[in-house]
Amino acid sequence: MKNVLETILFPKTRLHERQVEQRIHNKTIVITGASSGIGKEIALKFANITCQLVLVARNRERLDDVKRLIERKQKAKVSVYSLDLRDEAERICFLQAIHEENESIDLFVSNAGLSIRRSIYQSLDRLHDVQRTININYEAPVAIVMSLLPLLEKNGGQIVNVSTINCQLPPMAHFSAYQASKSAFDTWLRSVTPEIRKRGVNVTSIYLPLVRTQMIAPTKQYNRMPAMSPEQAAIKVINATMKQKARFEPWWLKFAKLYSSRKVSM
Repeated sequence: MKNVLETILFPKTRLHERQVEQRIHNKTIVITGASSGIGKEIALKFANITCQLVLVARNRERLDDVKRLIERKQKAKVSVYSLDLRDEAERICFLQAIHEENESIDLFVSNAGLSIRRSIYQSLDRLHDVQRTININYEAPVAIVMSLLPLLEKNGGQIVNVSTINCQLPPMAHFSAYQASKSAFDTWLRSVTPEIRKRGVNVTSIYLPLVRTQMIAPTKQYNRMPAMSPEQAAIKVINATMKQKARFEPWWLKFAKLYSSRKVSM
């Protein structure tokens, strides 16, 4: 039954390879959360294109594995930065290096994130859960966008926020820290979009459903639920990016919004 639902809810999409080749050729792309899951899959889809990939994640070993996979194609050039984006000092050093090593940035994919599913009554002595989700889901991408904007403006670049459908739905129990922090960056980015578009920078917001990544692995309930594969999620992100869509969301989200709004009003 789960496989049937996945086929209906997450119909497979083909990558528009020719369009990707044309758009990404000789471009510089920064991807956070690039050592696994969606970020890794996005990076691998660009491996056969002549471009410069800047991959960011905490796990150096996994980053190096991704780098080796890409370099086998002998097309894309890869730089890797292993750091904890929640650490302000590490983040500042990383951004300084980006400015020193790149005259411009063409695409920034904000993909790194942290999800926590926990009851408020299991969290009364865990304020750090709120702090660390805010740090990685809101503070870090804001800091990166603010730093990279001058580089993005040089060639009419693009910002892509890999977000969640939770930002489009009413608040959910057990996801307070995650939903609040993801919604905060989503709201911030949509708020600054009119200003940065006037400077030639495009913004694409991607609202993804459940994706079967390592981030959801600790929540055993998800094993029984339909979820999108990381590869398919990456394809949908890339296709929406290439078309410079303002937003992407699953076809059924509008019905989920309608159902949720009626349920809340009852």
